[in-house]
Amino acid sequence: MSSRTALPVEPLDILIMGAGVSGIGAATYLRRHQPHKTFTILESRERMGGTWDLFRYPGIRSDSDLYTFGFDFKPWTKAKSLADAADILEYLSEAIDEHELESFIQYKQKVISANWQTDKGLWAVRVEDGHLGQARTIECRWLFAAGGYYRYDQGFSPRFEGAEQFKGQIVHPQHWPENLDYTGKRVVVIGSGATAVTLIPAMADKVSSITMLQRTPSYIINQPANDAVAAFLRKVLPEQTAYSLTRYKNARITLAFWAFCQRFPKLSRKLLLWLTRKELPKGYPVDIHFNPPYNPWDQRLCTVPEGDLFKAISAGKADIVTDHIERFTESGLLLKSGKALEADIVITATGLNVQMFGGISLYKDDKPVVLSDTLAYKGTMLSGVPNFAFAVGYTNSSWTLKVCLLCDHFCRLLGFMDNHGYNVCEPQAPHGIETRPLLDFGAGYVQRALDSMPRQGPSEPWVMSMDYFRDTKLLRRGAVADKCLAFSSVPSAPLRANVELQQQGSRR
Repeated sequence: MSSRTALPVEPLDILIMGAGVSGIGAATYLRRHQPHKTFTILESRERMGGTWDLFRYPGIRSDSDLYTFGFDFKPWTKAKSLADAADILEYLSEAIDEHELESFIQYKQKVISANWQTDKGLWAVRVEDGHLGQARTIECRWLFAAGGYYRYDQGFSPRFEGAEQFKGQIVHPQHWPENLDYTGKRVVVIGSGATAVTLIPAMADKVSSITMLQRTPSYIINQPANDAVAAFLRKVLPEQTAYSLTRYKNARITLAFWAFCQRFPKLSRKLLLWLTRKELPKGYPVDIHFNPPYNPWDQRLCTVPEGDLFKAISAGKADIVTDHIERFTESGLLLKSGKALEADIVITATGLNVQMFGGISLYKDDKPVVLSDTLAYKGTMLSGVPNFAFAVGYTNSSWTLKVCLLCDHFCRLLGFMDNHGYNVCEPQAPHGIETRPLLDFGAGYVQRALDSMPRQGPSEPWVMSMDYFRDTKLLRRGAVADKCLAFSSVPSAPLRANVELQQQGSRR
């Protein structure tokens, strides 16, 4: 689809990087709460949707309910609460249409670097234009990184001994071949995370055999596909009210369960294993295949709608092997135990590569910003980096719950600055503050990247909070001004960008 896009003359007030869940959320908040601000969304791919458009593997779905994964301003109206990628893309597309965002999005525009110019009070953002095959520079007052935290161009795949000898096909879910025919094939899925537990039941009916080969088990919990309370509330209350109440209920339940697991790890482990045993045939070796060596929520729990994975195992359509890979062979995999797994297709559901802010290089007055030397302020800005904001969601509940709070806070901050005549805002960390890793999370993809990420401090506002209700008080109701924020005004930078419009072609 092609469109004519009206873009403000630079400098822009805000440049948003990414047209996925976070970018669409940020743009909508700006349209609703800061309608006079000029902004654009630059998307490196040719379509909106981010993660939900990138992944094409069978069964791809959200592992968070859509009442909390949806935006707070747009009710989720479908019956099923765990939605697949197609439904999520439709929901995001509707949000774009409802808030007239299409004209603000430029596709195939990859941000390479951004340099903060103190004398101008502006970012100079270097962009690779995929349509023209050349680079250009855009100036803006604020840079908003809405690209999540992992690499889109490559997933994580450890080196497997002998992989080149394997005569079958090796597939990474992040690069799923469009016409992969697995009918009647012997399939091995390496991994035990959300992708693996989604793939197995989605493929089980077509393959001749499918095995989940895991080095370490995950906690897996059954979740109803539909929310009965949400359905009842929708019948008796206005749509937005019913949605807001369901959102509140689900956020409360998720956080309470997470807190229970943190406080009583032994008891919660017993409870989760008891629930798993109920789902599987009597005598199934649950302690071998579903009993991780870590406590619940040290890594994210995997949810399976209507127990679909357990049903596939119980019906004999899928099985699990817990072992280590010795090497690939011509016909499959040899395991450390000496067991051989024959395969036509091996799927490496081995995880993601974390990459902050779309992998851009940040500079301040031509000097590189070293992310590991910065601290995250309120989970949305960086110490020592002016007029830069980012959106990273929760690891213990829905991503979007946090994104909506951050976008709301960002709009309030812009309003505060306008009212007081400021155009520059920079978080400043107290001297000698104790720091710790940004994400207190045991997942491999996070652990591998911690050294290259910003850090967090011991207490607010330097904490990367994982508590939605605490964040609601801090970000939505708390004061915007803070002793850790340095506000100033650069005289040469007018408070408002020139709002004349220029025509620019764009493709979607």
